[in-house]
Amino acid sequence: MWNDKSPIYRQLKERVVGMMLDGALKPGDALPSVRQVAADFQLNPITVSKAYQELVDETLVEKRRGLGMYVTEGAVEKLLASERERFVREEWPAMVERIRRLGLDIEQLLRAAGAHSNGGTP
Repeated sequence: MWNDKSPIYRQLKERVVGMMLDGALKPGDALPSVRQVAADFQLNPITVSKAYQELVDETLVEKRRGLGMYVTEGAVEKLLASERERFVREEWPAMVERIRRLGLDIEQLLRAAGAHSNGGTP
């Protein structure tokens, strides 16, 4: 479930972010309580609190006194913008280099991508 490549709080935060991007958590939805997540995943509540606090700091969730944590309006749009920017900055250059090394052309790749998304073969 958890890997050793990054701190557990960061992995938990990324899971919540993934749920937002996938539509499993929508604006206005409540996040599970710190105690519930800690119990479900056998984590220290401080670890869960740290993950949730980062989400608050990034204004992706908000604390409602006495009620819990809720996904903010605009959280998904903010996440998409930052994830797209990160992809273009960090992942795309390596992909372009690999495409170049393999001698692929864009038309080939687009045909292959279209065939895969339609369930067919290139």
